[in-house]
Amino acid sequence: MGGDTCDETVVLVHGGGATGGTWDRLVPLLDRPSLAVDLPGRRGHPADLATITVDDEVASVVADVEVHGADTVVLVAHSSGGLVVPGVVAGLGDRVRRVVLVAALVPPEGGNGLDCMKPAHAEGLRATVEAARANGEPALTLPGPPADPEPFRTAYGGDPLTDDQLAFVVDPERCVPDTVHHYFQPVRWSVAGAVPVTYVHTLRDRPVRPEAQREMIARLPRADVVELDTGHLPMVTDPELVEAAIRRGSPAAGR
Repeated sequence: MGGDTCDETVVLVHGGGATGGTWDRLVPLLDRPSLAVDLPGRRGHPADLATITVDDEVASVVADVEVHGADTVVLVAHSSGGLVVPGVVAGLGDRVRRVVLVAALVPPEGGNGLDCMKPAHAEGLRATVEAARANGEPALTLPGPPADPEPFRTAYGGDPLTDDQLAFVVDPERCVPDTVHHYFQPVRWSVAGAVPVTYVHTLRDRPVRPEAQREMIARLPRADVVELDTGHLPMVTDPELVEAAIRRGSPAAGR
């Protein structure tokens, strides 16, 4: 690939229960322009959380990139943000130079986000949603900021969050209600073609277990793997390591 990093925009896609603000500690470290998107249902992108699909999320990201005017893109996704990556790559075509997946979900071809969860968790979520539907109850959504943030301190694995990191994570600008509907939508990596992928494998992750990440890496056609000795939120706890992973493989990386 040719080009220079100054031509690239780093498009940052957050994970579940979050907003584009989850990248606020990383953005100042980047050596090129960036766009931290908000998926539908948060901040300036109102939507019905109960019915959001992966296709809705893909369309939102593509539209934000078009409005931003990015000519070429490095697409970075965290956790469940990985579900939108193939569709965004298909929508933007060869404007996507590279993809960086940070502990991101990669279902089997035609599978969905449930396939990336612990089996007991996936089965419980499926049963809960089916029961709510059968009883005519409102569709299930996930809550926003916790009444007691202390359990979040160790929920992500790695070292316990410091007071500052914990306050950052549970801030209502970053910790928001979320959909579960997108976990039931099919995802097909085949539509992403041969885009180069770097997978950031977080070795002390609790929400997305390291062994599950290894399984997901194996589903990719090819991937350059970067191992980080962190929990699930390295862009919060170790943003400089995530910046290095994003820079890795860029035309200017060896200069």
